[in-house]
Parts: sequence; structure tokens; C-alpha cells
Amino acid sequence: MPKTKVLIAVKTYPTLSEKYDELVCTAGFLEDGSWIRIYPVPFRKLDYEGQYKKWQWTEIDIVKNESDFRPESFRPNNIDEEIILLDKIGTENNWGKRKEIVLNNVWDNMEKLIEDSKHINNKTSLAVMKPKKVIDFVWEEVDREWNKDKLTKVIANQMQTSLFEQEAKIFFKVVDKLPYEFSYKFITEDGKERKLMIEDWELGMLYWNCLKSANGDESIALKKVREKFFDLFVNKRDLYFFLGTTKKFHAMNSRNPFIIIGTFRPKKENQFKLF
Repeated sequence: MPKTKVLIAVKTYPTLSEKYDELVCTAGFLEDGSWIRIYPVPFRKLDYEGQYKKWQWTEIDIVKNESDFRPESFRPNNIDEEIILLDKIGTENNWGKRKEIVLNNVWDNMEKLIEDSKHINNKTSLAVMKPKKVIDFVWEEVDREWNKDKLTKVIANQMQTSLFEQEAKIFFKVVDKLPYEFSYKFITEDGKERKLMIEDWELGMLYWNCLKSANGDESIALKKVREKFFDLFVNKRDLYFFLGTTKKFHAMNSRNPFIIIGTFRPKKENQFKLF
């Protein structure tokens, strides 16, 4: 069967899976500019050549994920099949080629987006949102370790698999759990202040890198993360949010099923013209 061409735009921070050990929710755009979610993908267990990057075109054999009611949700037809990596889209001309794909359908009213996510004929679960004003970037401390029972099962699965493997790799090191939950506070055209959690691989990796450079001082690391995600992205860039619903809260018809799964931040046009 022909593969589907997908531009990768989102990779969430990994979560544990009893079946696949560790999973990353991947989302991006089809050639017509429409959103697509691909889940499950055991990203870090892919061969190096199969580890796609953000803003890279890929070809993937996918089918509709029948266990997920959200219309944009698909899954690999074969979890072990190779993902073909194609060309990357760079940031030339102030993200010009990226904008042609990303900014075709931008929401500016969170209330209307939530209504659309609950519409029986739409159930929209992925969107580009332009906040009217970003008020703050905040964090709060959470559990520092993965669920013990789930982690034990993941380790047991790996030990069982390793008995039949002849390769040296044997164990797959599970990613460290983030000790903080990061969020943006913002308003859109509906005028309501909202706080949405950010589950972005880039944010997670930034925290760990900042912690390392700060010699383990969490307060310094958090300050550095804020410098990028607020001082730079909010104050000096033209910031958009990539929003996605969680399957659990979307199915529960919760008040707001969306979280922030990525950011899009070209330079502001007036800033770009200075150069």
C-alpha cells in the first residue's frame, strides 16, 4: 500500500507504556495542510535512521486508529516497519515555507475551538491557536518518579525480551520523568484567562539540558527555561500554540480537553524587516 506523506511538527514528551515500554505522541501536517496524529510510536526505540525530526517530511504506512474516536488519529500499520525520512523544512525567509502549511487554519477564540471539539460532526482534536495575550509561563512541582507498578512492568518486559536477543543492547533506558509541570497562562478573543499544560519534547529536553549546565541547581534551570519560553518566545517572537486534546478528557466531554503540545514562533514581522 502507498505510504502517507507527513510533515512532523509535534513530538510530545515520552510516557510509559506497558505494551511498548515508552511512547511519543507524534502530530503533523498532511500535504493539504490538514492535521494528523500518529499514535502509538515507540520513537526512541526506532533505529537511528528512522528517528524523524521536527519539520521533516516522512512517509509512513498508516491506517485509521479505530480505538481512537478523534478524526485526526491514525496509527502505524506495522509498528516495526521503517519510516522513510525525506527533506526538512528550514527557517529561511522567517519560516516562510513552514508558514505556508501551518497558518492555513488558525483559531483565535478558545471557546469556539472547545465547542468545535464537542461538535458531533467535527470533534476537532488538533489545532493552531493564536493567543491574544500570553500572561505568564509557570510551573509546579509534581511526582519525580514514574508510577512504580507501571515502571516495574516495563522493566520486566525488557528482561523477558532480552532472553531471546543476541544483540548487546538488551535494556532500553526509560526517559527520566520531569519533576515539574509547565504551563502557559493566556487569553484569546473570548477574553477568558486560561492555563494550559505544555507537553512538548523540546521543553522537557531544554529543562534537562539547563539543569546539567546549572550543575543540578533546579532554580537556575527553571529560570533558563522561562527565559526561552517566555522572555524569547512571548516577548520577541510571533507565538502560536499547537493544541491537542487528550483522549481521556475529550471522551469525558470535559470543560476543556486541550493541552499545548508544541509552539510555532517565527520572528515578529516588524522585527524581521529590521534585518
